[in-house]
Amino acid sequence: MEHINDINVFFGRALTKIMFETFIKGGCVADSLVERPIPGVSLVEPRPMTREEFERTHDPAYVVAVMSGDPTHLAWSNGKGWDEWLFASVAISNGAVRDAVLEAYRTRRHSGALSSGLHHAKFGRGDGYCTFNGLVTAALAVLDEGGKRVMILDLDAHCGGGTASLIDGVKGIEQLDISVYGYDSYPDTSNARLVMAKGSNYLEVIERELATIVDPTTIDVVIFNAGMDPHEDAAGVTGITTDVIAERERTVFAWAWTHQIPVAFTLAGGYISDSSAGMDELVDLHRLTIATAAAVN
Repeated sequence: MEHINDINVFFGRALTKIMFETFIKGGCVADSLVERPIPGVSLVEPRPMTREEFERTHDPAYVVAVMSGDPTHLAWSNGKGWDEWLFASVAISNGAVRDAVLEAYRTRRHSGALSSGLHHAKFGRGDGYCTFNGLVTAALAVLDEGGKRVMILDLDAHCGGGTASLIDGVKGIEQLDISVYGYDSYPDTSNARLVMAKGSNYLEVIERELATIVDPTTIDVVIFNAGMDPHEDAAGVTGITTDVIAERERTVFAWAWTHQIPVAFTLAGGYISDSSAGMDELVDLHRLTIATAAAVN
């Protein structure tokens, strides 16, 4: 990877009227990049993910339910509800993840997607405000193009149990999941490892676990689920401050640079409801990921 400092960030406006914070904050981060540009960062419109792509990862009956709204128990299983624009909105959001991951894989340069609501979604239903698991679908797209090893690095506050269940036994996709809350926890599998951290040892655990990854130079691309919800003001835990999050991002991208691995990041968690953070603070936290990626691209 060369120090070019150009980075494409994929984002498409959600159409749904359902008040997903994950949709709202993506738009706020995109607006901030227009109003307060980060040098070298460009916003790019993604291609919506197709029904056929979703059906590679999810039960076709569930995909149809999200498209049609019927049966209700499936269509509403994301925890927020359903409207006629939901499928189109998650198709854009998940398509942004797929495009960012393929961009990183093809160009060997970092990229990103202003997408959230991914890692809890299971094979036959949504969960935890996640409708479809674009992390897994994007990883499969890399394997389709000849990639041999995709690493999902999940640093959202909550566990990525949906991802772990979907990649169980899938050769070429693995997950390192470092969480501070036990929601959606799971036992380790052959290709998904969950490690719990606290505010007092958060950076230490991340550094230690990155160092344990075997043969990192063979990783084709890292999908970085860069949640801000570990932050103490964003529904996280005491001790994980803005400085800690900034150091986390530097640690991840420095590790990737050392091993010459391109990174495709997503926004993941980070909330203003039930927290002391306002949207401006949350946006600035997510901008840390983007700025760090651009600085070392």
